[in-house]
Amino acid sequence: MRESLAGAGGPPSGELPSGVRLYRLGADGGVVLADRDGVRELGPDKDLLRFIDDGQFAHYLVGDAKTSPERPSNATVKLGIVGPRSAFTPHAHGGEHYVLSLGYASCGLYDEQRGRVTEVPLAPGELIRIPEMMPHSFANRSADPLTILAANTGYGIDHEDYAITADEAERRGSEGFGRLAAALRDIERHQGLHGVGATTARERLAARLRRIARGLESRPGRGPESRPGRGAESRP
Repeated sequence: MRESLAGAGGPPSGELPSGVRLYRLGADGGVVLADRDGVRELGPDKDLLRFIDDGQFAHYLVGDAKTSPERPSNATVKLGIVGPRSAFTPHAHGGEHYVLSLGYASCGLYDEQRGRVTEVPLAPGELIRIPEMMPHSFANRSADPLTILAANTGYGIDHEDYAITADEAERRGSEGFGRLAAALRDIERHQGLHGVGATTARERLAARLRRIARGLESRPGRGPESRPGRGAESRP
C-alpha cells in the first residue's frame, strides 16, 4: 500500500494537516483512507457497519447510524462545477466539509500546527475531509471543467459562515479572525507563486483512456444479452 494517496508530488500521509482525511475509491471496490497517522484500507473490523444485509457495508461521513428525525444530522450535499484551471478564493467553512473530486483537482490547506500551506493533489475518485474553520482553497488542475460532490455540515452557501474569506475575516476584526485572515493570505500568496497546478502527462493519458471507457460503457450493444431485461448484468 502506498504511503501517499495524493497524485504526483502529493504529500505523504503523515504530512497531512491534523483532522484532514483523504479517501481513495478504488476501481476494485476497495476504499483506502489516509490521514496524519498513516494509510489503511477500510475494513469491516472497525471502519464499516452492516448495511441492511450481511456482506454489505457502510461507512458514515456525515451523521451516524442513529440519525433520525428526533436526532437529525444537519448537512447539505451538492454538485459543483469548477471552471478549467481555476481556484476558489481561499476561505474557511463554519462546518466540516467533504469533497469528492471526479477529475484532477488540488486542495491547498493551511496547517496551523506547522505554520505552512500543504498542497494535496486529487485524482478522480478521491475524497477529502476538511475540518471546520480550516483555511483552504480547492482548485481545478485540468483544462476541462471539474465536477465535484460536496457535503457540508450545518451551512448552505447563503449563510455568512459558509465560506469566510480573508476580507470577511478582517472585517469581523477579532483576534481569532485576525489569525484566520493571515492564514488565508498565506494561501493567496502560495497560489500567486505556484498557481493552481497542472495535470501530469500520465494523468492526461489516463483522462483520455477514461473518456474512451465512458464511450464504451454508454454505447448500446447489438447482441440480445445487452438488451434490457436480459442477463444478470442488466438487473438493478
